[in-house]
This record gives sequence, structure tokens and C-alpha cells, in this order.
Amino acid sequence: MTFSIVARCAETGQFGVAISSSSPAVAARCAFARAGVGAAASQNVTNPALGPVMLSAMAGGATAAQAVGAARGADAYPDFRQLIAIDAAGRTAIHSGARALGIRASAQGMDCASGGNMLAAEGVPAAMIAAFETAPGSLGDRLVAAMQAGVAAGGEAGPLHSAGLLIAHEQAWPFAELRIDWIDEGCPVAALARAWQVYAPQARDYVTRALKPDAAPSYGVPGDE
Repeated sequence: MTFSIVARCAETGQFGVAISSSSPAVAARCAFARAGVGAAASQNVTNPALGPVMLSAMAGGATAAQAVGAARGADAYPDFRQLIAIDAAGRTAIHSGARALGIRASAQGMDCASGGNMLAAEGVPAAMIAAFETAPGSLGDRLVAAMQAGVAAGGEAGPLHSAGLLIAHEQAWPFAELRIDWIDEGCPVAALARAWQVYAPQARDYVTRALKPDAAPSYGVPGDE
């Protein structure tokens, strides 16, 4: 019911997750990232508690593989889960339980890993990795490109309804957290790409507003945050 990618930008130290599903509000339950630590996805018959387990393990010095192992050990039903993690060193790990739904597949690349279930084709995660590794731009740009490649490769077997992008950088709060929680028509990944296009030029200014409001630009928009 879901396909996703977790990734690191070695240049900036950002971590991110991008994800899409036929289920509503997928990013609210499945995407996790922590500045300086890593990123993780917990999907397929989702247990949202496993994302924080993986991040906490990596914060304590565990590798991505050890963090995925910790999450499997903390769950009574690991055969139902699909877990993906990337750690601060860029190492990745994936667990796809034997009872994950439909066509399930995964792929790993440089500073990135992708997985999905109920896929239209086994090649979806590999297409996402290839797009991430070759796309220009920021981490957010590359994550969006990966999701678009996943859709182009077939995406999920059913219609997509939600998508999300989460990026952690230097602060405790997200550098970016964009969610398309439900749409009936059109593609949520396309809507997410548009949301990122609008948000990306302002993302660093929102950090400035939090840390140095006297130096922050204002866009003069009513209700501007």
C-alpha cells in the first residue's frame, strides 16, 4: 500500500523521507527523521511506534542495520512490517516481513534506500534509487524526483491518495514537513512536488525566523508565519 525512500545529504547533513500511499495521511504514521541522527520509514500494516525505536537506537550509536533489528525485536508482529532506515554515516538497512502485502521490493544506493509493498512492479524502488542518485539539486529536490520516478515506474498497484516529505536538518523541528493527506483526483506525488516547489525557496527563511527573527525577511502575506 506504500512506497517510500529515506536518504541523507552528505554535503548538508540533512536527512529525509518521502512517501506515498493509497491510504490517507501516510506520512503522519510512516515517516520519521531526526537531525544529526538519521531517517526511517515504518510501513505495511504500520506500527508507528517503530519509527521512534529506530531513531532512538541510532541516536544511541546503533547502525541502521542494528536499528532495524531493534525495531523488529520491539514488535510482536515483525513479519507484517516493512522497515527502512539510514544512519548518520549513510548506511542503510531494510526489513520486509514475510507477510508484507502484495508485490514487495526494496533497493539501496549511495546515501539512500527505498522500499514498497502492494507495488505495481518490482522495479519501483530501484527506479526511485536511480532517480535520487542522478537528480540535481537539494535533498528535497532529489527526494521529490525519486517519488516521481516511482510513480512513472508504476507506483502502487492501487490509486494513490496521500504523500509526504519530511526533512530534518540542524534543529529539533523539521526543516520541511509537507503532507498531502488525501486527494480524490490527480496524483498526490504531483501535488507534493508542487508544494515543495512553493516551500523550498522559503525553507531556510523559516529557520531564520525562529532563531533570529530580527534578521528574518517578511513576505508581506496576510497571516505570514
